[in-house]
Amino acid sequence: MTRFPLLLLVALAPLARGADPAPLALAGHERFVTAVAFTPDGARIVTGSDDDTVRVWDAKTGKERHAIRANGKGATSVAVSADGTRLAVGCWSGAARVYDANTGKELLTLRGHKETVTAVAFAPDGARLATGSADDTLRLWNAKTGERLLALDSGNDYDVTAVAFAPCGTRLASGDGDNVVTVWDAKTGDEELSLTGHTAIVTSVAFAPDGKRLASASRDGTARVWDAKTGKCVLSLKGHTEDVTAVAYSPDGARLATASEDKTIRIWNASTGDALRVLKAQSAGAAVAFAPNGRRVAAACGNAVLVWEVEK
Repeated sequence: MTRFPLLLLVALAPLARGADPAPLALAGHERFVTAVAFTPDGARIVTGSDDDTVRVWDAKTGKERHAIRANGKGATSVAVSADGTRLAVGCWSGAARVYDANTGKELLTLRGHKETVTAVAFAPDGARLATGSADDTLRLWNAKTGERLLALDSGNDYDVTAVAFAPCGTRLASGDGDNVVTVWDAKTGDEELSLTGHTAIVTSVAFAPDGKRLASASRDGTARVWDAKTGKCVLSLKGHTEDVTAVAYSPDGARLATASEDKTIRIWNASTGDALRVLKAQSAGAAVAFAPNGRRVAAACGNAVLVWEVEK
């Protein structure tokens, strides 16, 4: 069995005056970090990696609390339930797994997808779990029993690459390899909106905290913001020089964060689309998340996760 090294808390050299302070680095994964999420209380950071582990870190000190073997050929995505008690993990093996967030005990294994589970998302009330897969389908599950509730076909032969619940819990957004964002009725499985405009694979989707807007990221180098009711594109965020791999709203909905393969994390005004900050990393960004208080941003960059203070 592979032995994983103890956490190394990387000390980065101080930046020049006027530059952003050096981020806290969470180092310990042996392969590419694919996913990052804060727990609802902001005390812990959860990461998933191609090294087939999910790790839970102290968000303040950067020390690893515990590691979970995913047993899924690598973790593609992670999600934390709203009460902070459970973790969901998407796996390359085609399964999704649910763990106790405090002990790491496996609670459920969800099987049914025929290919890699690319994305996972808990409903706001924690009762359901959505999964997206390279088999071109989305599935909704009872998050406590593992019962399959719905199977949604994306309607094309392209991977489902991203999933996100609206704050109301009755709508679900997905992104796919056909460059389209789809909004679904999460109770019936009916398609409500098809959002077109991206010219390459959609990599990430996120609803604003009030549910009125929906953001998407794409390998076309942009992020877009859509009116979640009409489907109209209201903003196109341009500035990254390579694929945009992830997008996240701040808890107050005032800002957006994007990660990119251009080795930067960018912070934007979510209303105007103005660029606010550019955070530089040494590796391509794969995932991004705001802390629940909105003051910190964590990004998966190579084999590590970097955590910046973005607001005091």
